[in-house]
This record gives sequence, structure tokens and C-alpha cells, in this order.
Amino acid sequence: MKYVVAVLSDRIQAEEVYSALESAEFPMRSISILGRGYKTADEFGLIDPKQSAKKQATLMSYWLIPFGFLAGVGFSLTTQLNTFAWAGAIGNHLIGGLLGAIAGSMGSFFVGGGVGLTSGAGDALPYRNRLTEGKYLIIVKGEEAMTRRASSLISGFNPESLQGYSETM
Repeated sequence: MKYVVAVLSDRIQAEEVYSALESAEFPMRSISILGRGYKTADEFGLIDPKQSAKKQATLMSYWLIPFGFLAGVGFSLTTQLNTFAWAGAIGNHLIGGLLGAIAGSMGSFFVGGGVGLTSGAGDALPYRNRLTEGKYLIIVKGEEAMTRRASSLISGFNPESLQGYSETM
């Protein structure tokens, strides 16, 4: 499945493009308008980068926190440091494991969250920003021949941006 995404400056231009697509007998179920008064980015399914970052950080924490604990205990056992004399030998090893688990949680938050924030949403963030600016998106979904035909029709309206995508599985 292919997509064509056009960014249009105002509602009137978006409705003109929609009417032209309708006149060219495109199936209306394959055309969506996003913007004020129409579908939102969430209703259409554009990924929110914050949600993606949170999901990535949570997934990384499932293995980084236990690994950090074991690494902290292993480091404490290997070095035999007596950093906290009041805790005794076993307490020092447990504190080392706790500090390792904290380091693992920090790694999942900063690395997993940062990677999810910068790459998890792909082109969804720029499109979300355009919607926030008051722009409108026309999205046509269909087979390659249909999206190619839609691209040529939409380009006649001088959209701010016109981009094609392939659906990845």
C-alpha cells in the first residue's frame, strides 16, 4: 500500500484538492483530510514521538535494570570494595547492585527515551508540527497507480509539500 501526503496552507485549498480528487472519481474512503475541523493526527494514526519514546524506554528498562543490578553486584564482588563499612560484605554487594540498577534505569530513560524521541516517529513529527501551525494535510492511500495519479493531480494545486510513502510491514 502506498501513501501520498500533501501539506496545504489553508482549509479552502484543502477542500479544493479534496473536491478535485472526488471529481476525478477517487474512492472517498482512501482520502483523508487532517487539520482543524477534520481528523486529528491521533485519529488518523500519526505516531506521537513522546509515546514512542516512553514505549522504547520502558522496553529497554525490562532488561537494563536487571542487567545493571547484576553488573553492580558483579563489580562489587570482583573489586571487594568496602565502600559502606556499616553495611557489611553482603550489604555492600546489595548496594552495588542497587546502584547498578539505578544506572540501568538511567540508561533506559536517556538512551531508550532519546532514541525513541528522535527516530521513533519518522516523518510524523514534522506533519504534526504543520497541523499545529494551522496547515492541512490531504492523505491518499491506495495502490501505486492510484497514488501516482493523485500526486499529479495534487501537484497542480501547488501544495507546500507533496511526499509519497510505502507502507512497511
